[in-house]
Amino acid sequence: MEQRDSRTAPPALGVGMVGYAFMGAAHSQGWRTVGHVFDLPLRPVLAAIAGRDALAVRAAADKHGWAAAETDWRALVARDDVQLVDICTPGDSHAEIAIAALEAGKHVLCEKPLANSVAEAEAMVAAAEAARSRGQLAMVGFNYRRVPALAYARRLIADGRLGTLRHVRVCYLQDWLVDPDFPLTWRLRREHAGSGALGDLGAHIVDLAQYLAGEPLVGVSAQLETFVKERPRPDGVSSGLTASGGTRRGPVTVDDAAVFTGRLASGALASFEVTRMASGRKNALRLEVNGEFGSLAFDLERLNELSFHDHREPAATAGFRRIVVTEPEHPYLEGWWPPGHALGYEHTFAHQARDLVEAIASGTDPIPSFADGLRVQRVLAAVEESAQKNSVYTPVQAVVAEAQ
Repeated sequence: MEQRDSRTAPPALGVGMVGYAFMGAAHSQGWRTVGHVFDLPLRPVLAAIAGRDALAVRAAADKHGWAAAETDWRALVARDDVQLVDICTPGDSHAEIAIAALEAGKHVLCEKPLANSVAEAEAMVAAAEAARSRGQLAMVGFNYRRVPALAYARRLIADGRLGTLRHVRVCYLQDWLVDPDFPLTWRLRREHAGSGALGDLGAHIVDLAQYLAGEPLVGVSAQLETFVKERPRPDGVSSGLTASGGTRRGPVTVDDAAVFTGRLASGALASFEVTRMASGRKNALRLEVNGEFGSLAFDLERLNELSFHDHREPAATAGFRRIVVTEPEHPYLEGWWPPGHALGYEHTFAHQARDLVEAIASGTDPIPSFADGLRVQRVLAAVEESAQKNSVYTPVQAVVAEAQ
């Protein structure tokens, strides 16, 4: 086999990742794949992965292709071969790790939601702004922006194909908590997760609504509910989505579901529903955007497709048409397969990695930024405040940096 001349290879970008469960595996897939699909200005190198359990993190390193394993994230941040820190831990540790990494001169990718509170998110934005002046960049990982069909939907809306927007409606439904004996994992404890379905699923769809519309939510009216108040305490190690329960029970301190309406800056109306109690729905994210000239609809279970309606066509032939988003002209598709060959969930993480690597190489601000993550955090906080006040309409505090 012909060997590539190392003198012509792009410079290395050492990546260190904190966390190795579900999101750690997904991010690992992205980092491991991206350089084999896209021509990148920097070459991602899986330098080290960190986790508290020495045996488990070493097994994860071997499985996912990381060169080294650490049991302390601080040791990972301090490594000379790590230039970018990827944070895939529960939300209660995001701020501490991200701020320390930025202050240590590292670039940062942080999973969503950015933090567990507005105050933590604000501190992360301040650290990112200070690091930006030193050349370090920070991005939050809203991977659904990298679904080609959704990126193409954003392009159509930005190009004015829908005209003035009137409605955005989004729901995200899962069923993994329907069983009242599912254990009390960290995702069900406020001190670790910040919130329940609201932060886990709601963060995604709030970001998508603002991303697609190209404008922020300015106010919300909300209801939250916790249907199962107590659950068995975990028996052994838990990943957050899977676990076994013991005989002792403990209180669930986050929401099981959230329903809220909102208003965008332009006056367009938005509605949102998130739940982890919708039996039969495994990962059902669906959205529709209606404007004066037409509409767009998307279903994550058919993620290579976009439905588009042009309301200016003759009524006799007008209707939603199915766009198969697999052409090389569509976002991210130039590196993959011939038209008609579908992509999947894992590809969004390769696209996320590509965008961040290109931003680092060019010195441009990555999107979504920590400011975008703060914007979502402020919406989530307004939702909780509204629910506490019996659904009173609650304004969302604006973020000064309005990058979308």
